[in-house]
Amino acid sequence: MIGKLNHVAIVVPNLEAASALYRDTLGAQVSSPTDVAEHGVTTVFVNLPNTKIELLHPLGDQSPIAKFLAKNPAGGMHHLCYEVANIKATADKLTADGARALGKIKTGAHGKPVLFLHPKDFCGTLIELEEV
Repeated sequence: MIGKLNHVAIVVPNLEAASALYRDTLGAQVSSPTDVAEHGVTTVFVNLPNTKIELLHPLGDQSPIAKFLAKNPAGGMHHLCYEVANIKATADKLTADGARALGKIKTGAHGKPVLFLHPKDFCGTLIELEEV
């Protein structure tokens, strides 16, 4: 049902410093920051040969990421994103099997439909599904 790992998301307290770390220290290709107002985040994608790292920073005080940073001031891993061919069919099957969706299908940072799944249903890990 799930496809390849699309990205690992990491919340960072300083987006510019985190971008420089990946770009200058690790030699990775790093995107420009993009605000994703619908999710209350600013994102930077670190492109790797086999996947991506998404650096997340709060976009405003009401951002869920601001709450994450309040509890984890140094930042940390936020979620794993898996690709799916049909997000609606996947969501229907998962919820029929007892998984809990967090909200509704929305447009994600890549401009594609995404859905988040409750971490309590997936070994304590927040899961994002992205239709490709």
